[in-house]
Amino acid sequence: MIPIYSQKNRIKLIVVIIALIIGAATITYTNVLVSKLSEREQELVQLYAKGLRYMINAPSDDNIVFIEEEILSSNNTVPVILTDENVNILDSKNIDIPENISNNPDKINNYLQREIEKMKAQHEPILVPWAEGSVNYVFYKDSELLSQLRYYPYVQLIVISCFALVAYFVFSYSRRAEQNRVWVGLAKETAHQLGTPLSSLMAWYEYIKSSPKFENEPILEELGKDVRRLEIITERFSNIGSVPTLRDENILQVTQNAINYLQNRISRQVKFSVESTFSPDITAKVNVPLYDWVIENICKNAVDAMEGRGSISIVISLLGKGNIAVDITDTGKGIPKSKIDSVFLPGYTTKRRGWGLGLALAKRIIDNYHEGKLTVKWSEVGKGTTFRVIL
Repeated sequence: MIPIYSQKNRIKLIVVIIALIIGAATITYTNVLVSKLSEREQELVQLYAKGLRYMINAPSDDNIVFIEEEILSSNNTVPVILTDENVNILDSKNIDIPENISNNPDKINNYLQREIEKMKAQHEPILVPWAEGSVNYVFYKDSELLSQLRYYPYVQLIVISCFALVAYFVFSYSRRAEQNRVWVGLAKETAHQLGTPLSSLMAWYEYIKSSPKFENEPILEELGKDVRRLEIITERFSNIGSVPTLRDENILQVTQNAINYLQNRISRQVKFSVESTFSPDITAKVNVPLYDWVIENICKNAVDAMEGRGSISIVISLLGKGNIAVDITDTGKGIPKSKIDSVFLPGYTTKRRGWGLGLALAKRIIDNYHEGKLTVKWSEVGKGTTFRVIL
């Protein structure tokens, strides 16, 4: 079964593709505008150079005044530097000189020379010939507006990415909150539905237990265990959605008790072993009914993976920083690497019948209610799997 939640990866991919298309379209369109504006600025500088050429080589008349006022002075955006044929600076326009050097001609000259190097990197200088055979050069670079426009799409993409990231986290939070409400509502309703028949079963059990007809009947003891088990299950569902009480419990004993109950209700061809690599009296903070539920769900999945035949070993070890690890290893068919990240998703199952909620619920109990961690420590196809519970 493919879980509905796995479709979110497709949605993410679609969103990424749309974002890339928008980004590519934005960059392409902006580059077209930049290209047109760059051509316009280049034409403006060429016109500026032609005006200089005319003023240098033409006699003084009213046309020179017109050229100076209407052509040369019209360039108030494109930075230009006029030099002689030896690249000695003659004049500059639209270049901001830092205030700390504005009164020092040598520093100004050095600053403009550095600007010329930047201009060379952007554009070839324009040649302005003199009548006597000498030349001037007009160096220029992109205007501030054009420079800003070049970086505009990238700034826009960063803003869009930040907005999308915030929206993603908000959406994920709201989705998790909705999922939590569904989990809690389902659990509370299940506990409520179990309450009435469970009370009736308990009453019938006490009635049968007091009857002389069933005195010393072995089945009565097993029936009592199942009734008590139903009480535990009801308590488990009641604890979902509320803050469970965690107590210091002997983790080896609690784990062994969970296995003892489970072993009598599954295939006898499955062998269990429970051991601790350190003191058997070590304690961990757990809620016993919920912790039992985790062990039960993991082991039942392991039994299904082994098809009712194999072994399950549970090893309790001490980690650093006061943490305890409970490693549950089976000899089943293992999990493919491509599926390891999916096993804890609600709805993921390899069985024909099943809701795919066992491992998802186990992870929620450990991660959310015990502030621990449930992971796949190791898995190899054809050899088995190890789940690790950290408390």
